[in-house]
Amino acid sequence: MASNLLRLPLPPPSSLHIPHTGKFLEVKYVNRCFPKQRRARIRRHCSRPVFWVSNSIEISSQSFESTETSIESVKSVTSDKPVLLDVSGMMCGGCVARVKSVLMSDDRVASAVVNMLTETAAVRLKPEVEVVADAAESLAKRLTDSGFEAKRRVSGMGVAENVKKWKEMVSKKEDLLVKSRNRVAFAWTLVALCCGSHTSHILHSLGIHIAHGGIWDLLHNSYVKGGLAVGALLGPGRELLFDGIKAFGKRSPNMNSLVGLGSMAAFSISLISLVNPELEWDASFFEEPVMLLGFVLLGRSLEERAKLKASSNMNELLSLISTQSRLVITSSDNNTAADSVLSSDSICVNVPVDDIRVGDSLLVLPGETFPVDGSVLAGRSVVDESMLTGESLPVFKEEGCSVSAGTINWDGPLRIKASSTGSNSTISKIVRMVEDAQGNAAPVQRLADAIAGPFVYTIMSLSAVTFAFWYYIGSHIFPDVLLNDIAGPDGDPLALSLKLAVDVLVVSCPCALGLATPTAILIGTSLGAKRGYLIRGGDVLERLASIDCVALDKTGTLTEGRPVVSGVASLRYKEQEVLELAAAVEKTATHPIAKAIVNEAAALNLETPETRGQLTEPGFGTLAEIDGCLVAVGSLEWVSDRFLKKNDSSDMVKLECFLDHKLSSTSSTSRYSKTVVYVGREGEGIIGAIAISDCLRQDAEFTVARLQEKGIKTVLLSGDREGAVATVAKNVGIESESTNYSLSPEMKFKFISDLQSSGHRVAMVGDGINDAPSLAQADVGIALKIEAQENAASNAASVILVRNKLSHVVDALSLAQATMSKVYQNLAWAIAYNVISIPIAAGVLLPQYDFAMTPSLSGGLMALSSIFVVSNSLLLQLHKSETSGNSL
Repeated sequence: MASNLLRLPLPPPSSLHIPHTGKFLEVKYVNRCFPKQRRARIRRHCSRPVFWVSNSIEISSQSFESTETSIESVKSVTSDKPVLLDVSGMMCGGCVARVKSVLMSDDRVASAVVNMLTETAAVRLKPEVEVVADAAESLAKRLTDSGFEAKRRVSGMGVAENVKKWKEMVSKKEDLLVKSRNRVAFAWTLVALCCGSHTSHILHSLGIHIAHGGIWDLLHNSYVKGGLAVGALLGPGRELLFDGIKAFGKRSPNMNSLVGLGSMAAFSISLISLVNPELEWDASFFEEPVMLLGFVLLGRSLEERAKLKASSNMNELLSLISTQSRLVITSSDNNTAADSVLSSDSICVNVPVDDIRVGDSLLVLPGETFPVDGSVLAGRSVVDESMLTGESLPVFKEEGCSVSAGTINWDGPLRIKASSTGSNSTISKIVRMVEDAQGNAAPVQRLADAIAGPFVYTIMSLSAVTFAFWYYIGSHIFPDVLLNDIAGPDGDPLALSLKLAVDVLVVSCPCALGLATPTAILIGTSLGAKRGYLIRGGDVLERLASIDCVALDKTGTLTEGRPVVSGVASLRYKEQEVLELAAAVEKTATHPIAKAIVNEAAALNLETPETRGQLTEPGFGTLAEIDGCLVAVGSLEWVSDRFLKKNDSSDMVKLECFLDHKLSSTSSTSRYSKTVVYVGREGEGIIGAIAISDCLRQDAEFTVARLQEKGIKTVLLSGDREGAVATVAKNVGIESESTNYSLSPEMKFKFISDLQSSGHRVAMVGDGINDAPSLAQADVGIALKIEAQENAASNAASVILVRNKLSHVVDALSLAQATMSKVYQNLAWAIAYNVISIPIAAGVLLPQYDFAMTPSLSGGLMALSSIFVVSNSLLLQLHKSETSGNSL
């Protein structure tokens, strides 16, 4: 056998699934893949950069250096899981900043993200931390000691626990909403009574001279007003006051601290003025703390209702998860007919989904949700798969068909074989990814956090300055301000100063800052999941919204990804022999083209020979040993380079002409992408060619056109030959200068890097393992999830299109832009509100325009500020899909 017949670049370690050491192949791998007589030469060269296998293989590590680097970047995306803590007691942006400060003050913490809406904190520990559980418990204790009750969420908890946790959270929020409504009703009853005395004045001004004597005179009594104020403070306002005091004790004041301080200040001055008339303060305004608490509690109630509504999409996802299942136990010697759902001696046992194992047999009755992914063993029915596919029409299912957890069985009973456990089912992974995404803060949130952290202390200082200015200076420089109603009937500078100081305390709103980003992210990610595109966090949303270039793979992305063999040609062998060799080499490969060859051989009932030592170079081809000879299947250049024996150019022309003639005799349209793979054999060179046809996706042209309308540059990256790539590019509308062919995975990786270096923000859309490095390198990686199966692409991507629709790329971009628009609107409102309202509350308009807020008005405005932010985020639910009108 001639030496140096084949040269093969060594794939990265992850492709071979063997550890990377100083040697290029482990000895035991060589022992397994190659016969004894070929080992000696391998051992002699295994410590050198280049070595020989079977006198005919040259393996080099150089060509995959960049791929190896990119694979590491893929790993970094999927590793380093954070510790999750459930944290309660957060009321505003100041609380969020305090929780993050407590966590970051621990030397073991590398980074932390805190989400007030989902009441979670995601903490990344430093690499040197060995005992994660102890560190997590310690951090939870520190938060609890700081006034925020926290506990570690155990990773990998079962389906039932996850659903229970979310339902408990929703139930808790609903209970709080009921209590909040009751407090509001009580508070506004007290407001009506406390302010009843003003009713007679209003009626008199209208010429209606009633409301005299009896109850009305009683309501005018200052002691009665003081009693009503005590009722408001110790009744509906009790929790708010105590929480604010507790926060002061923990040195982490929050919004409740500001409201409580303002209410108590107004009440205290009124009380002192009432019981010490000799002071002649005449500063009895007990109705102010009552009205202030009424407005604040009303705002909180509306805010809680809006936040509960903001979680509705997540709750809808959770409703698709079944926590119970019917396990079918059948006797091992049972001879039940294949189409029978249950035999006479079968036993059904209700068990938690967490107890189901792969291979278990389950019974699903009509109207029930499938608890796990699986395949139908017996029965016929139609299934609603709209949660996965978006299609409203039910899908017929019979023996052999696959079913997914979360879909609904409509017609008849089905017995299925579980192919995944409950926590690994499709719907469980979707919910888990959405939950993780909502815990990842957008970088823009740092602005809000930076402001919210010192916000409360700043407001308290401004309040003190306001009081000092108006009491000692302002009332003397601008004496006319004492004529304003806010100074009382006698123009008391103490009343004026105190009310303005209280105004500053209660009009400020760190809540709006704290809610600006999380509410929009919560709704955006949940809405995306509901529509079939999973976005892994606020940081991804922010990057996705700024994308100006989209790189598209060809096979499986612009095309359907279900290629079929459309022709086989050979000059020396029968077509079936060429197909048998190709199918044997490709049988372990996962690329769609490999599957097409294997499926064609299976359809023709061909017997594929045994192979050994299979090696795959992603993007180029596959090599294996058959009957002592090496066989390569892949692109023309790659297969030719594997062998020293070269084919005559005339033979290659004849082979291509023969294949073209066969293809011309079959029906074909311009919507088909044609790819040719070549089969080579050791000592013979190219021995045959196989044509693969793959139909363009129906939404491919629409997607590219819509992206270009948005001003987004589109480029095509493919490892296929020039002719096939050019045809697809022309059909979908991508210009020739933006079309790139014959690219290896590392070349795609470099192309993405070059685009980024030139200033572009790049999104990469792909579906296979050869796209994983590029997906990880791009600013945003978007993976199509074919047949609901996970692969390296979906693991590396930051956006996953669950329904496998290319047009969802446009929808995801549109949703990201709409979400970030809401984030910026919320932040702009929150900042502008505080910048404008605080000076007005401090009396800046009082000297010239005789305008000043009352504490109750300030409290109402503060509540409305938070309501505006949450309500504005809720408008995202009205966001329409851009592709809803596209016929797919």
